[in-house]
Order: sequence, then structure tokens, then C-alpha cells
Amino acid sequence: MIMIKKISIIACMLLGVITVQAQHQVISFFDEVGSARIQTEEYSQAHDTIMILEHRWDDIIWSRYVYRIIDMRYKQNYQLYFPTKSDDTDYRNLFKVITDAVVDGMPIYEKNMETIKPDFKQAPIARASIPMMFMADDPLQDYSDDPTHYDISSSDAMLVHYDSIADELSFHFYPFENMVRNQIKYLIQEIVFFDKHTSRLHTKIMGIAPLQSDKITTRDNSNIMQSMRESIMFWIPFDGLRPYLAMQYAIPNRNETKRVTFDEFFQKRLFTSYIVGEGNMYNRWIPDYVGDAEAARKEQERIATELLNFEQDLWEY
Repeated sequence: MIMIKKISIIACMLLGVITVQAQHQVISFFDEVGSARIQTEEYSQAHDTIMILEHRWDDIIWSRYVYRIIDMRYKQNYQLYFPTKSDDTDYRNLFKVITDAVVDGMPIYEKNMETIKPDFKQAPIARASIPMMFMADDPLQDYSDDPTHYDISSSDAMLVHYDSIADELSFHFYPFENMVRNQIKYLIQEIVFFDKHTSRLHTKIMGIAPLQSDKITTRDNSNIMQSMRESIMFWIPFDGLRPYLAMQYAIPNRNETKRVTFDEFFQKRLFTSYIVGEGNMYNRWIPDYVGDAEAARKEQERIATELLNFEQDLWEY
């Protein structure tokens, strides 16, 4: 009799645990491809590693999309741009890491010529079409007046080659330097959100797109948005790129013992950038409604100040 009572008590306790777990199911704010539904990164000081912090959907009380340009011409971003050689045995620049990741099978997505924003719910670019995304030159264009241009054939103009028999991609080093010379900017989409559970603001990079200056055909210098649309090569889900970034150290900057991976470089926000757009009801970016550089700078400062003040204002009253 006593044994039956004990078994009944244990069964009730297990049922209670199962019930509690069912009532407190954690639903991630991000889906399986890293799109917002939200993960951020917290650092373990003991092991210098990145741990994933899950954010529950019902804890996110405010969020806002922001679009930034990372310009390789800023000194703070040099570690992303160098080395420009493809045969360095120790270091690769960001573009080489991305190229190697694509060759390894990482999915990339078509740009949207209308909105520019990434859409990771669509089907990724087919493997056979990827070499055209890495075309260094237009084989039909005449470059005879360009003294700095490489005289290469249409086949050699492709940084990535596709083997239809093996259904595999391979890296072709010849046009690499020519492409890196034009790879001076990246466009990133990030989401800024407030988690009431941690009581603070978080930022997560959602996607990154390489911008190639030689892809721009628009001759009207005032049409900045059209130039940006044309320069986008493709979009990459940042979560899909992170494992490759974590495997590559950035080239040291005046200190050989200070080693940071590209993943740490981004998560610690060691890069510098400027805002070019935000999520709004008009579906407009700053160049769409601002006419000159000074007005654009003020609009960038306004958005940055709003983001900075949001968390402060929550605790003001």
C-alpha cells in the first residue's frame, strides 16, 4: 500500500513538471534562417567564446530595422579589406571569406531591385547561376580605354566556376584582385530591439550584401538609390555566414598578439558604419527624400540619436 502511494506521488510530480514545461514553451523570435521572430550574442569572459542568448517573442516590446553601409575606405574597417591577395596562407579578407563560403555551399539570395531589402524566405540562387554573380567584367564591354583593366577572357572573368557534371563550385584566383579593388562597401540590415526580460536594447545583424562599384551603369550621380540597387551582388543571411567568420582571424592592426576573428569583429562592433535607411511606413531610404549631403548627415544623426535615446527614455519616468 505504501509502495502504491509512493508511485502515485512520483507520477503526480512528473505530471506537474510536464504541465509546467508545456505552459512555458519558449518560442524563439528568429526562424530557422535567422530572420526576425531574435538572437544576440553574449560573451563568456572565462573562455572568450560566443554564446547564443535566445529571446522570447513575447519579451520583445519594441524593434526597428536599420540599414547601414560599411565603407572599406574608413581606417577602422581596413581589417575587413586586407589582405587583397588571394594566396595569403594566414589571413583572408572579408570578401575572400564570403567567396569561400559560397563555394562551400552557403546559400545566397537575389537582390530586390525595388525595395533593396533582403528576402530570405525565397529560394536561394541556383548553384549553376552563382558564377554570374561573381563576374569580374562584362565580356561584351570594351575596356581598351582603361589602362588599369585586366585583359582577361569571359571565362577568366568569373571568380567562381561551376562544374555541371560534379555539381560543384570552385574558386578561380585570377580575377580576385580586380574584384577586390571594386569591393569597397557592404550593406547590412540589422534589427534593434528592446527585450523586457533583460531590460536593455540589443542589436543583431540580419543580412549582409557586398556592393561592387563596377556593377553601376547609372550615369546620373544624383540617383544614389539606383546606383545602390545596381551595385548589390547578392544578400547573405548573416547567421549562415557566422560559422565561416568564426574560423578566420582578421589581419592584425599594429599588434600581432591581438587576434580577433571576423565574427568577434562584427559582434563587438569594431567596424564603423553610417545609416542609409530605416524601417518606415513610406518604404523610403534617406537618399529617397534628402537632397544634399548636409541634410543626409543630419537625418543620419537624427535616427542614431533616436536609437540612442530610446532606452534612456524608457527609464526616465
